[in-house]
Amino acid sequence: MTETNTNTVTFAGSGDAFGSGGRFNSCFVVDVEGLRYAIEFGATSLVALKQAGIKHSSIDIVVFSHIHADHCSGIPSMLLDSMLAAKRTKPLIIAGPRDTEARIREMMESMLPGSDIMEPKFDLTFVEMDLNVPNKVGEKMVVTPYPAAHTPKTHPTSLRVEAGGKVVSYTGDTAWTKHIPKISNGADLFICECYFYEKPVRFHVNYPDIKEHWDEFNAKRIILTHMNEEMLAVANRVPEECAYDGLVVRI
Repeated sequence: MTETNTNTVTFAGSGDAFGSGGRFNSCFVVDVEGLRYAIEFGATSLVALKQAGIKHSSIDIVVFSHIHADHCSGIPSMLLDSMLAAKRTKPLIIAGPRDTEARIREMMESMLPGSDIMEPKFDLTFVEMDLNVPNKVGEKMVVTPYPAAHTPKTHPTSLRVEAGGKVVSYTGDTAWTKHIPKISNGADLFICECYFYEKPVRFHVNYPDIKEHWDEFNAKRIILTHMNEEMLAVANRVPEECAYDGLVVRI
């Protein structure tokens, strides 16, 4: 591994879709024995990784929760740079929900017209994961996605990722569901959306939901993320641990 130590999670980006607090879109880089992977790769992720001192070409797998720009639209730029300046040679796996490959390729053509003529000189594999069952992603990772309550067209999921003897789980964007305790149970790190502090917003977990269900999480460590301005204003005062861009934690 390079740039960070094994068994760490780097919050390269911890923000929402709209840059609240000047934060980057979601992008969490996990280093475990023999593997570096990213959970989410939003539009700003290339810049966020540079700020964190992480080369995107060092990432083996990108797994994302749903097809919204702040969670996966950094992938087309990463792919193009991988074929140009970064000169990537190591294989790359991109894992997401149903329609991942078609939607990423559509994004790439709309964002970077003509880039379809580029052919990677590295092995590029897309994995579209089935819900409610463990999915083998590469040789060293198992991901179990559960249905999330978010914009249906995005095929939203909550994720439980197992690799290198560690479990990192993530709500994605979702209203509260019965599946969230399944992904968080026993996790070394549970990354939980906390969009607003008081205001209820459709399709999102808010601080009152977290307080109500805290005892159901049963994770070794819980970090709140994806906060808007209202939640950011109190992030330093709530007892729960809150993410920020550049935070590195051990798992």
